[in-house]
Amino acid sequence: MSLLENESSKKTKMEEQNYVPKQPVHIACSIERTLDVIGGKWSFLVLRELFGGTKRFGVLQKKINSISPKSLTETLRHLEEQGVLERTAYPTVPVTVEYTLTPKGEDLHQILKEMKLWSAKWT
Repeated sequence: MSLLENESSKKTKMEEQNYVPKQPVHIACSIERTLDVIGGKWSFLVLRELFGGTKRFGVLQKKINSISPKSLTETLRHLEEQGVLERTAYPTVPVTVEYTLTPKGEDLHQILKEMKLWSAKWT
């Protein structure tokens, strides 16, 4: 493999992390795929809190008072694996961990605002 081929086959960090949006040629019905990325029932509440900015685990747990630590951890891991948020750990005692939305996560803001408006109108 030549050096040029080797360089072109490497993905950038942003591509690996799903931070680079695709430019769709054809838009298929992809609601299921979107729901797979977002995840379970707690994801919407976690996203709602992170739209206000970076939060620590304890703050998220207090704001979403009915979520168990296990469910919050699983939800945060899922969203991180999907490239929706970033986890930053600081070497303190105990370790300080902060969660921030990625551009992919920020793109969900308008969708959730529309869901909120629908709820206000119909429920």
